[in-house]
Amino acid sequence: MSVAFDLPRYLSVLPLFADMQTGELQRLAASGCRMQRLSRGDAIFRVGESCDEFHVVVTGQVKLFAISSSGAEKVIELIGPGNSFGEAPMFSGKAHIVNAQALSETFLLTIAKEAVMEEIARDPRFSLRMLAGVSKRLHGMISDVESYCLHSGIQRVIGYLLRDHLLNDGVEDKLASRAITISLPVSKATIASRLSLTPEYFSRVLHELEAEGLIKIDRRDICILNTQGLASYQLQ
Repeated sequence: MSVAFDLPRYLSVLPLFADMQTGELQRLAASGCRMQRLSRGDAIFRVGESCDEFHVVVTGQVKLFAISSSGAEKVIELIGPGNSFGEAPMFSGKAHIVNAQALSETFLLTIAKEAVMEEIARDPRFSLRMLAGVSKRLHGMISDVESYCLHSGIQRVIGYLLRDHLLNDGVEDKLASRAITISLPVSKATIASRLSLTPEYFSRVLHELEAEGLIKIDRRDICILNTQGLASYQLQ
């Protein structure tokens, strides 16, 4: 027997809506939200389409990507559970400049612009929380451009593998000494595109790191055997 999805409760744990009262969450859920179940490969929006809503990934994975004139695909961002996308074009009133597609079975929450504007009118602090989210994404994209311009391919791969395990101290103190296993959320080809690398180069780097005894590869599972060594390796 299926269990009904408690949308107001889910909204309450998202940073964007955490300060809203129960009645406000119930009103937003009833009038401004809709849920979608997407299959792998389903399009969410395409370049040039108008934007009057934004989205939150509940489960699954979504990619934002562009297509060049030659037909080559460049992955701009990978969106996982609990993260939102589409806010900027919604507020600007402009059409989408990238495409969005489900990479797996995905449960998507879509929130209408009209409902967002009504909440901003009731509580201006809501706009500040949305601005913080957009600013975080912009900061991430600037960091990506910096990485593409200043870091080697192997540095980008290692940075991706260690992205969730870096703290704020020096390299020796940043990483735990224990082994860490991470599961690649999408295909290696998709991650390679995200890092502006070819799939062949991405795989070659992984096998080089495995030969050095720093990681062990088991399909999409990668066990980081020596986190400090891996962090130091990218500095060589």
